[in-house]
Amino acid sequence: MTIPAVRNGILVGVDPREQSVPALSWAVEEAARRRIPLRLVVAIPPTRDTHHVDTLPHYRALKAQGEGALAAAAGVVTGMRPEVPVGTELLDGVPAAVLCRAAAQARMVVVGSRRLSRPEEIISASSVAVPVSARADCPVVVVARPEPTGRSGSPHLVVGVDGSDTSRAAVAFAAEEASVRGASVHAVAVWHRPIVHLGDEAAAVEELRRVLSETVAGWGETYPDVEVTQEVLRGHPVEKLATASAEAQAVVVGRRGHGGYSGMRLGSVVHGLLHRAQCPVITVPTHRHG
Repeated sequence: MTIPAVRNGILVGVDPREQSVPALSWAVEEAARRRIPLRLVVAIPPTRDTHHVDTLPHYRALKAQGEGALAAAAGVVTGMRPEVPVGTELLDGVPAAVLCRAAAQARMVVVGSRRLSRPEEIISASSVAVPVSARADCPVVVVARPEPTGRSGSPHLVVGVDGSDTSRAAVAFAAEEASVRGASVHAVAVWHRPIVHLGDEAAAVEELRRVLSETVAGWGETYPDVEVTQEVLRGHPVEKLATASAEAQAVVVGRRGHGGYSGMRLGSVVHGLLHRAQCPVITVPTHRHG
């Protein structure tokens, strides 16, 4: 069935070729926690012949495959959380573009990851995780693997901070998400030594510590149930955040930090984490458009 597109719902991209059970499960539990509906979407890529698309056997096969995938995914949702409202929608278009348009009415987008190579991410029409994370008008959650059940320590989210506006937006989202989950927030800033560095390293690290403290200030008061801790590390941001992700429920990052890929509008740290993080990666835009 089709449900109305609601701004507060969770949009889930369903791949008819290979259903991402980890992504669907993550979305179901998130919808149950937030008490909001799920909208499952399959996009049918355009065929070469656009004049008689409805009569093409290939199109009909793709449509039948998409309908079957949506029915199966809806069944999984109902089996897991029957109280969660769920609707399905079959749309024509390139998957990433379809999801980005639909994201304008969503609270967040959840997709799986096929772990494509970097060239495939750029030229493949089946690339979804990277382009949606780069362009969607709401937070995007990429779930690549099942959530481990044997994590040690208290539940927490890791959020990367670099002083940019997008990292401030990431902290805001991380605090809200932690409150919903009954978790804490661990804010991490990483000082990466430049190739040419003529300044005082200790002073640079201290300045980053000040930026980190300023960025997270006040969120503990906004969400008094959320403990916020801070840490400044030395090394490569992707490596350090990927290591921190091993015990986290999710790692939250701003869409674009300092020195990202301008063409993709996706920071290099985010791009690296989509390949290396050991938990779901949540990419947060600075603000919603329109």
